[in-house]
Amino acid sequence: MTSAPKPVSKPRAACPEELAFLELLRTSDQLNRRLVPVLKAEELSGTQYNVLRILRGAPEGLPCGEIGNRMITRDPDITRLLDRLEKRSLISRCREAKDRRTVLTRITPEGLKLLSRLDEPVQNAHREQLGHLGRERLKALCDLLRAARVAT
Repeated sequence: MTSAPKPVSKPRAACPEELAFLELLRTSDQLNRRLVPVLKAEELSGTQYNVLRILRGAPEGLPCGEIGNRMITRDPDITRLLDRLEKRSLISRCREAKDRRTVLTRITPEGLKLLSRLDEPVQNAHREQLGHLGRERLKALCDLLRAARVAT
């Protein structure tokens, strides 16, 4: 008894959009891996660093939902993320006087000091990773990436 030959499937050709998507994922992963040790030295995750950067840009404070909207990557458990930062005294939370239902989150002086220590190492990492592209190509890349996000 002989078995029937197995059909040979040809590899599917990826569309240009899929190829671009895969290149973006590979690049994002590579860029993130370079920042991990810089942030780890300060016992921070990428999402925690992102929250601190957001709050540095909003000294008046932000409600939890607005922090979530501004994050680079969405974290479904923003409250727990904020709890960990508050436990380290990097942020503070308080009820707004006008509307007691609203809790505002602010970066603390300790959080600002931490970001200040990270500013140069993070910028150096970015320059090492992307500086070879030059200003014009970096601007073009940013324009293309913004255009890609418009459709999503």
